[in-house]
Amino acid sequence: MRYLTAGESHGPAITTIIEGLPSNLPLEPAEINQDLARRQQGYGRGGRMKIEKDQVEILAGLRFGKTLGSPVTLQVKNKDYAQWTDKMDPAGEQPPELDLVTHPRPGHADLAGALKYNFTDLRNVLERASARETVARVAVGAVARSLLKVFDILLYSYVETIGPVAAAPQDPVLVIADYDVIENSPVRCADPETARQMMKAIDEAKAAGDSLGGTFVVVAVGVPVGLGSHVQWDRKLDARLAAALMSVQAIKGVEIGGGFSLAARPGSQVHDEIFYHHSKGYYRHTNHAGGIEGGISNGEAIVCRAAMKPIPTLSRPLQSVNMEDHSPYTAAVERADSCAVPAAAVVGEAVVAWELAKALREKLGGDSLEEMQHNYRTFLNTVAQR
Repeated sequence: MRYLTAGESHGPAITTIIEGLPSNLPLEPAEINQDLARRQQGYGRGGRMKIEKDQVEILAGLRFGKTLGSPVTLQVKNKDYAQWTDKMDPAGEQPPELDLVTHPRPGHADLAGALKYNFTDLRNVLERASARETVARVAVGAVARSLLKVFDILLYSYVETIGPVAAAPQDPVLVIADYDVIENSPVRCADPETARQMMKAIDEAKAAGDSLGGTFVVVAVGVPVGLGSHVQWDRKLDARLAAALMSVQAIKGVEIGGGFSLAARPGSQVHDEIFYHHSKGYYRHTNHAGGIEGGISNGEAIVCRAAMKPIPTLSRPLQSVNMEDHSPYTAAVERADSCAVPAAAVVGEAVVAWELAKALREKLGGDSLEEMQHNYRTFLNTVAQR
């Protein structure tokens, strides 16, 4: 399975093509749209969210609501493009009066991208580097989630910290019991008092012309043993999940399970002891490994944590340089969020869902959904006999 995304933040549309889905998988545009709407929510979002009401169009690969085994094309139109046609026309001539963006923002792809691709207008970089691209990845993740649900694999996410405000540590799986609260929280936090403090911190940052980052957790339950592999570096499931999360805009750190906290503890307090019962097979009382050992899922819940830096676009911009004459200048200002950690958690769900679905396809094979299901039952029966 693989996919490619295309499109600019203020271009006509964001598009993706997915290849490798089994045939006969039911897909509902409404379910994709639901995840697209979740991505647009969250306290601290900017004015763009008031403009866009993302709705997917399925242009290929589906007939009467089921996949054909051929590539699936998804498209989400940018409503804001109507206001940007003179600046983002794919085919027209560049207007002579067009204002070039020449003041790169610290912390953004502006300067490095312009130097790499030999641009004098930073808009050629920032449009594609924008987190608007995650619209496509959330749509892809929703498709992957549809496949995982057939095999009773479910995903959740929640926010742990925003700026200096941190929720009390909890068992990631137990947090799911409060998931309705999390889904209805403006900051995806199960504790109302902590959520209130997070929103206050966002308000204070916004008033100061600043932005805040934070951390979020993605949990996958129902994942069977055996996804990924120990035999080659690029087949390790934890490596693939870490790469997927790190590819999300503004993510600067990823942990699996206990992550960095395990480095300060002795091995006797880190490694998850193994038990067996005839009714459920092998199991563990703890899950410090985050559901992955040796690059292979071990049957426990998969737990990923990601750290998001503050968004680099500030209403009180930092010092920069004018690329035209190298004179000191303040960075360019684009419309942006003051905090996007809750939205990033939804994107995190999507990229984790994709990697798990991809690993499941590799494990089970099959050209149709029915063949995958048959192979899954066979595999589970084999494991149960060990």
